[in-house]
Amino acid sequence: MQNHLENCGLKHALKQIFGKYKIEIMYNLLHSEVLRYNELKRAVGDVSFKSLTRALKELENDGLIIRTEYPVIPPKVEYKLSEKGQTLVPIMKMLCKWGIENK
Repeated sequence: MQNHLENCGLKHALKQIFGKYKIEIMYNLLHSEVLRYNELKRAVGDVSFKSLTRALKELENDGLIIRTEYPVIPPKVEYKLSEKGQTLVPIMKMLCKWGIENK
C-alpha cells in the first residue's frame, strides 16, 4: 500500500513545524520580527531553558529561523524568521483564522 502522506509532503512539513514550542516561537517571531533569547522565553511562557534551546536549534537546523550572534559582552543573540520561515506566514495566518472560526 502506497503511503500518500509521504508523497504529498505533509509528513515532512509537520515534522519541521510541529514540536513542543516551535509554533509559539515562529508565531512570536512573526509578530516581533527579531527577538532575543530572553524575550522569546518570556513570550513563550512556561518553557525550560533546555526545551527552548532544543526547539530553537531544530528550527535553525531546518532553516526556518536565523540565529545571529554578536561578539559583545555580555553575549547578544537574536532570532528572526528566515526567508523559508516567512513562507509559512500565510499558512500560520490561515490556521489562526481556522482555529478562531472552529472554536
